[in-house]
Amino acid sequence: MEGRDERPAALDPEHHADVSGGWLRPAVFGAMDGLVTNISLIAGVGGGGASRPTLILSGVAGMVAGAISMGLGEYTSVRTQNEQIAAEVAKERRELERHPEVEIQELAGLWERRGLSPDLARQVAEAVARDPEEALRVHAREELGIDPDDTPSPWWAAFSSFLCFTIGAVIPLLPYLLGFSELWLALAVGGIGLFTAGALVARWTRRHWWSSGLRQLILGGLAAGATYLIGHLIGVNGIA
Repeated sequence: MEGRDERPAALDPEHHADVSGGWLRPAVFGAMDGLVTNISLIAGVGGGGASRPTLILSGVAGMVAGAISMGLGEYTSVRTQNEQIAAEVAKERRELERHPEVEIQELAGLWERRGLSPDLARQVAEAVARDPEEALRVHAREELGIDPDDTPSPWWAAFSSFLCFTIGAVIPLLPYLLGFSELWLALAVGGIGLFTAGALVARWTRRHWWSSGLRQLILGGLAAGATYLIGHLIGVNGIA
């Protein structure tokens, strides 16, 4: 029809992004955590007057330990969430088998509160109940707010978090690994990494890229400033 926009939804710039795949949150959280953790660690150890080899050792140890911790944490978190969802879906399946009429009334009541007439809500609920698997999916979405067919992979979440933490954590280490010894250079590179990561996140959050980047830079800068001050006050010779 003339004047009508025939573009596919995938080509529409206003089309919703996929936020249910389970990879974005651990990836973003892992990258930001890797950046902030190692920038803060390097700032603290460097502020205490540590040598370049000590800074590299501290940064690499922090990167490895943090990446493993993030990966295991994400795996456990997502696996536990999926197990909880599975338990709730199993409970809903039993309710549908034992009390089908009650479940039909519950579903019809939910749709009535959303604006459907009582007769139409009842008809739709009865039609859904004829297919047990579809009824289970609909009841899970409507009553529990979950989709049993769209649960994130704990392995993918763990891998995303592990990989992105490692990438984020290695950024402030790059100057030392390339032979430089200046703390300010490592912090500057880390700051660029923070701003860039925040700006990239704006691709999915629809925020202004500079606003998102500046927010991450400020938060990371506050963390690094705090650890630098603590390291400077204690000093490498003040521990003994």
